[in-house]
Amino acid sequence: MKRPFVSAEKLREIVARFPTPFHLYDEQGIRENARRLHQAFAWNKGFKEYFAVKATPNPTILQILKEEGCGVDCATFTELMLADAIGFTGEDIMFSSNMTPLKDFELAHELGAIINLDDLTDVNYLEKLPSIPKKISMRYNPGGQFTISTKIMDSPGDAKYGMTRPQLTEAVQRLLKLGVKEFGLHAFLASNTTTNEYYPTLSKLLFEVIRELQEETGANFTFVNLSGGIGVPYHPSQEPADIMAIGAGVKDAFEDILVPAGLSDLAIVTELGRFMLAPYGHLVATAIRHKDIYKNYIGLDASAANLMRPAMYGSYHHITVADKEDHPHDYIYDVVGGLCENNDKFAIDRELPKIEMGDLVIIHDTGAHGFSMGYNYNGKLRSAEILLRSDGSFELIRRAETPDDYFATLNLPIKSRSS
Repeated sequence: MKRPFVSAEKLREIVARFPTPFHLYDEQGIRENARRLHQAFAWNKGFKEYFAVKATPNPTILQILKEEGCGVDCATFTELMLADAIGFTGEDIMFSSNMTPLKDFELAHELGAIINLDDLTDVNYLEKLPSIPKKISMRYNPGGQFTISTKIMDSPGDAKYGMTRPQLTEAVQRLLKLGVKEFGLHAFLASNTTTNEYYPTLSKLLFEVIRELQEETGANFTFVNLSGGIGVPYHPSQEPADIMAIGAGVKDAFEDILVPAGLSDLAIVTELGRFMLAPYGHLVATAIRHKDIYKNYIGLDASAANLMRPAMYGSYHHITVADKEDHPHDYIYDVVGGLCENNDKFAIDRELPKIEMGDLVIIHDTGAHGFSMGYNYNGKLRSAEILLRSDGSFELIRRAETPDDYFATLNLPIKSRSS
């Protein structure tokens, strides 16, 4: 059984100041997890985590990770702007994008970010920049299917990302002629996997390609980017990934392949998002309606506009009813929001304690790809974000949207009303 990181008593204290729904984050959990990751890769002197901004683009969260030694992985112009505003500079920013407008490359270059090229034609865009970066990364797509111990993890050949193996060689040769001095290699071949074999298997693949590229071209490879892909156990029955075992597995591959090739100084970097934040966020909502027809429904004041994953992917998110963690789970509910879409369901046929109107409902593992995927369908307004500090205090780190925010981009004579 998953337990919330916040007590029912503390939650009532928060709700007394800030109405539901809201996303709540656990500062202590975030910091401890970042330290575990760094410990797992402490054997690699150049290791750096570039947190995937898209997962949780909140300045306060990003500042916490900055204090823990993390950089940021940005994919768009506005994510670069956010990173710059918080104080990330130079090679603390990794720019991993695709189908990229020139203006995005220009800003990445202005900030001194490491640019990760997704396509061979991106080399043409580099030539339009004021100067050629001295360090460049490239994204690799091996095609076919990516397997671990005969188990198919994903199908890179169906993905829009990365370059083919021959394109990597051509890209390196062209970049060398342009004056690039240092290279990195990147790949993302599985999503949300909790197996400890993913990073070690991916590492072997990338290490081999780096060794080949260096032999073919003479290029100086100084880092490998394992990207993200390590997931979290959304379901209580799942075992979590063991980051210490993962780090040790990557070390074994490093020593087997790179050390004999004279590449013992190669830095390992990651772009984790979900692993870093998901367990340390809750979507907190209030039960506001009960409907009993062919099924029993509990309606929340939150909806898929606050957490899209269940509607979009059919994803499981554990649910706790505050103060009823140990009550019998002898009722079966569909837990839903109020959107005019039938897939607006946080849970289907879920066994839960009896839910009364006004009960606080905690939806787990929303710290990544939760608020960030929110939207305004049906005129729903994005919720607040709140940080539970390590000392037990709490603070508003993003206010809830208002109707004025929703109508701000329209030229309409809207009357101001309370939401």
